Amino acid sequence: MSEGTMQRAAQSDQRDPRTKRAHRVLLGAAAVPLMLVATACSSDSGSSSDDNAAGAGQSTESSASVSPSPTVQAAAYKSLPDACDTLSKGTLGDLVPKASKSGKQGKSDDVATRGSCSWSSLDNNGVKGSQFRWLNVSLLRFDSDVTRGEGDKLAQEYYAKQVQDAQSVEGAKNAKTEPVTGTGDQATLVRYDLKKKEGSFKQQTLVTRVENVVVTLDYNGAGLAGEKTPSADTLAKLVKSAAKEAVASVTKANTGGGGSGSTGETSPSPSASKSASKSASKPASPSASPSKSTAKKS
Repeated sequence: MSEGTMQRAAQSDQRDPRTKRAHRVLLGAAAVPLMLVATACSSDSGSSSDDNAAGAGQSTESSASVSPSPTVQAAAYKSLPDACDTLSKGTLGDLVPKASKSGKQGKSDDVATRGSCSWSSLDNNGVKGSQFRWLNVSLLRFDSDVTRGEGDKLAQEYYAKQVQDAQSVEGAKNAKTEPVTGTGDQATLVRYDLKKKEGSFKQQTLVTRVENVVVTLDYNGAGLAGEKTPSADTLAKLVKSAAKEAVASVTKANTGGGGSGSTGETSPSPSASKSASKSASKPASPSASPSKSTAKKS
């Protein structure tokens, strides 16, 4: 292009302002769609974020609303037999031969969970002295609880505590502890000598657990007023036999086999003891049980 031509074009632009205005309008019109597109994208992005946040909140609330309630396995045994009916007349005749026909039951505010019965025997031989025997059977049943745990676990803890208490009696001499097989799910015998003013007592405490029930038998004997002290081995053999029978009574009461709680629904005798921890009744004899209570509340 010649210099003259270029000069004329420049002059033409200067002379015609409409050309410049049209140029600016075209540029502005092109910018508008770009702004609209940017605004739309920004708006869509915010809506998506809000929707996602709302969805997450609803999911959390839904998850919380369907959370399952805590559960615990139900206890196996629902009732107890009458404590005074746990042993047969023949067994009682061996352990407490001169006892009254019926045992002495304690009071209870919850007969479905605790009971006890005691028997005392005094074979008076006049100037030759007397043979004394005392027996107490305590029953304690544990229900499952969502805060405390399963019934059989609670029974295991109480069983261990009962054994420990029997091993820590003040004044006990020649103490021995031995496991007992074939009796419930767990069984332990604690035996020792205890000197009292009336004579030398041979104490046997057998603690056994079957499912969610703990059975504690306290049995002791003494020769009074010069009578010969009974054999600890003989007493131990007798209490082991009685423990098996007591466990069988508990099982029978919860399996429809008869007894005061034979259906697993029927409540035992209202004369069951108030507490396994206070079940040991004082025998009407020269001496009460020499051991401290081995049936305390859990």
